[in-house]
Amino acid sequence: MEHGFVTSKGQIVIPAKLRRKYKIKTGTMVYFWEKDDRIEIEPITSETIRNNIGILGTKGKLLKALMEEKKKEREL
Repeated sequence: MEHGFVTSKGQIVIPAKLRRKYKIKTGTMVYFWEKDDRIEIEPITSETIRNNIGILGTKGKLLKALMEEKKKEREL
């Protein structure tokens, strides 16, 4: 089991081993899930997006919107 730290600003430090394993890089968006009495973190990568295409029946509109949002974030 790995552990990280929370900064005074509420930022979480994810151990390097886990960042490499899950391809988390600077700017990678993550989802936070509450499950029972826990918080789960899921990185949103291109692979995650591809694996979920069609799940909402939006015919790719949601994917396009998400990719545009990621592009805007990278430009910042």
